[in-house]
Amino acid sequence: MESVAQSIDTVWVLICTVLVLLMQAGFACLESGLVRAKNSINVAVKNVMDFCVAGVGFWLVGFGLMFGVSAGGFLGSSDFAFDGVAGGNQATAWVMAFFFFQLAFCSTSTTIVSGAVAERMSFRGYAITAAILSMLIYPVFGHWAWGGVLSGEAAGWLESRGFVDFAGSTVVHSVGGWIALAAILVLGPRIGRFGPDGKRIEPHDMPMATLGMFLLWIGWFGFNGGSTLALNATVPFVLVHTMLAAAAGGLAVVGISWIRNGLPDVQLTLNGILAGLVAITANCHIVSTSNAVLIGAGGGIVCLVASDLLARLRIDDAVDAVPVHLAAGIWGTLAVALFGDVSLFPNGHTRLEQLGVQALGIGAAGVFAFGVSYIVLHLIDRVLPLRVSADAERIGLNIAEHGASSALLDVLGAMEAQASRGDFSRPVHVEPFTEAGEMASRYNLVLDKFNSEVRKREQTANELRDARD
Repeated sequence: MESVAQSIDTVWVLICTVLVLLMQAGFACLESGLVRAKNSINVAVKNVMDFCVAGVGFWLVGFGLMFGVSAGGFLGSSDFAFDGVAGGNQATAWVMAFFFFQLAFCSTSTTIVSGAVAERMSFRGYAITAAILSMLIYPVFGHWAWGGVLSGEAAGWLESRGFVDFAGSTVVHSVGGWIALAAILVLGPRIGRFGPDGKRIEPHDMPMATLGMFLLWIGWFGFNGGSTLALNATVPFVLVHTMLAAAAGGLAVVGISWIRNGLPDVQLTLNGILAGLVAITANCHIVSTSNAVLIGAGGGIVCLVASDLLARLRIDDAVDAVPVHLAAGIWGTLAVALFGDVSLFPNGHTRLEQLGVQALGIGAAGVFAFGVSYIVLHLIDRVLPLRVSADAERIGLNIAEHGASSALLDVLGAMEAQASRGDFSRPVHVEPFTEAGEMASRYNLVLDKFNSEVRKREQTANELRDARD
């Protein structure tokens, strides 16, 4: 009977792992939709690359640092290049499922950075950043908070003190957010984002970004639901709390933006939903349903405030990854102590004692993740510049980094070339059955009218000249 239950738990974790992996598709759609068309391919490919880097890096080094035999509660010291033999026993199968689940978490933390640094970080620089995150920063901090999860005994120094982060508001999201903040500070803002003529850079495909948000929302049920590591009575509560927190985060932000701007802001609404998900991730197993709604709404509000703060400080986060993952992650981690069931706190802590432990974990994540990433990226930037050239940024990273274009960019390029030459005698190429083709067709109608008027004026001028002669 026990073996049947363990088999069911293994299947549950594997199903949830696939849902978490679906979040990679969500991030790719969200981020590529929120940037300009000239950079969308680059952002999508970076999401693919960080998944590959995180996958191999976590297998090679990360899993051992995170879940290996603890060295003083600070890092794991075994199980590097994690190995498992196919056809092993049930216990081995469970360890393999656990490894797969944690690898998916690592890839999620890694891909948070790609959106924040979009439109100006080189592909090479991003690959280096993804390797640092997945092979060093994420697993080391993960050991502090979760090092004993596999063995069932507290191993990390934060874990031993009773730090609670059920599915990673800090371990996954805040760590990724701290590294994203360090990276955008090293890189600086995009050209034209701030300054006398600076303004918000509009997304090019909001429906694509909305699809990405929904994929993330669905994947989050695996993220939180799988963190029970068993198909038990806690799972339904975790899933319902996850659902309600996301909805509350979206409602809170859409209401505030509607009151403030007179219209509901679409991008802020998407981010509010994601912030609600991040906020509930640390505490969904120990809070009531009504408190889950409050936590989700609070996550959305915190995200909105953080986004405004970054803009005032002229810190350029292309997709608001820092407000969503770092700010809401901090709020969700504190919410463990503020709203959680005191009887379920580890080590018999009071609410105030638990708040102190939660704050300690947040501070440790900030000092370690931000401090190490900022120093390392700053040093790398001095040797191998992480930012693309100004010309590459203006052209767009699709072409500059990958030699990839699109029908829309081709049309815009042809129009710019005509403007620079002052030669409007030839129509631009029309790609049939595309939106870019429709744009080219309309532009060619303007060219025809323009050239027709030029010919008429030339004819009139010639006739007047002949009359005078």
